[in-house]
Amino acid sequence: MKCPICGKPTVFLYKPFCSKRCADIDLNRWLTGAYVIESDEEEETEEKNEKDMDR
Repeated sequence: MKCPICGKPTVFLYKPFCSKRCADIDLNRWLTGAYVIESDEEEETEEKNEKDMDR
């Protein structure tokens, strides 16, 4: 398995990364918003609001 950050072979201790450095780079990307998981939360909220208005 290759490290998703730099492509080097992974190290068991930091799997799926090769080093603490690459693991920290990945964590930083999540914390700064570079990685985003899309959701339909906005649509669900709008649908709920519409149902509440119909009551």
